[in-house]
Amino acid sequence: MPDRSGAGAFFGDDEATPGPIYSRQGNPTNAVAEERLASLEGGVSAVAVSSGQAAISSALFALAKGGDHIVSTASIYGGTRILFGRSFARFGIEVDYVWDIDDDAEWERAIRPSTKAIYTESIPNPRNDIVDMRRVAEVAARYNLPLVVDNTVGTPALIRPFEHGADIVVHSTTKFLTGHGAAVGGAIVDGGTFDWEAAERAGRSFPLITAAPRPGLRSMLDRFGPGAYARATREAVVNDIGPSLSPFNGFLLHQGMETLSLRMERHVETSVEIASWLAEQPEVECVDYAGLPGHPLYGLAVRDYGAPAEDAAEGAAAGTGSVFGVTVRGGREGARAFFDGLRIFSRMTGIGDTRSMVLHPCTSTHATFPVEIKERLGIGEGLLRLSIGLESAEDLIADLRAALDQVD
Repeated sequence: MPDRSGAGAFFGDDEATPGPIYSRQGNPTNAVAEERLASLEGGVSAVAVSSGQAAISSALFALAKGGDHIVSTASIYGGTRILFGRSFARFGIEVDYVWDIDDDAEWERAIRPSTKAIYTESIPNPRNDIVDMRRVAEVAARYNLPLVVDNTVGTPALIRPFEHGADIVVHSTTKFLTGHGAAVGGAIVDGGTFDWEAAERAGRSFPLITAAPRPGLRSMLDRFGPGAYARATREAVVNDIGPSLSPFNGFLLHQGMETLSLRMERHVETSVEIASWLAEQPEVECVDYAGLPGHPLYGLAVRDYGAPAEDAAEGAAAGTGSVFGVTVRGGREGARAFFDGLRIFSRMTGIGDTRSMVLHPCTSTHATFPVEIKERLGIGEGLLRLSIGLESAEDLIADLRAALDQVD
């Protein structure tokens, strides 16, 4: 059973069975959702928080302090890059990026004695350029670093990062887990497998987990074993900073997870059909969907996201989620015409909703990025991000066709 690692114990007796004492640390409604998510991901414990950004921040603040360092793969959500470059920098935590995960020399240059974690996304937003987590996990293990994976777009219905070597998983539960765009939330899941003592012996210190918080009290690791990281995150970060999840949003999260597998099946089935259709349209320059044959990452998509061999049709696309990019001809003006021509797709910043949504990254999520970074990330003027919802594929394709007709 997952360890609730609840909100502290009666009269501060930290060795006692945990129980809820204050909603900032946790409450019974959220604990049910936490247990459900930990079970779905295959982790030992989860901590629910107020948003996806709160999940990323809390997960990493439990590992790093001012003067420490984090290494991230380069292709991640624009808002996370902004978080790292602005708020983390203000707190004295530096973040460097690795562009080629297969280049050992680049990892060697990026990782320092002060590095405390490696961060990545299972399915990066917005370009669906999926990450070989097994490869990144090998690097993390070599350097005695915990691997933190954002599985918001992948969800445990499509991929479970712990099975690929991750140590910690984060989610914006606002998206697919809750599923209806009705509640903002986030979560951190502890895989319970990282060897904190080996990391200490290798010179990587994680005092919130391995050091005694006060005289006469044993460390989180000594007291809570595999659930020590989640417990430290809850008590020493979430409790202090206060990004608590509303119990009502926790209820909506729990309710959303009950239909997760069914919804993801529909999201992916429609996405594969639409991505395949878009790739054949003359107004479309490229489709960034790793599951399409011909995509550079197609082999990885089949390995990690494909149907079992006995079920897969020859040449069938693998389902790498339902958030991907499409680049239309005509640059920014072409993208604007396409964007303005859509009627069923909602023009919104969100993803993972029952409704299909569209966004222009170059003027929104990546608007503040230097031109050279946008170019290197593949965020061009004609790129639009699609999040495919639960509407019929036929209706969505008709809407896309009408919008493409507006592109010169």
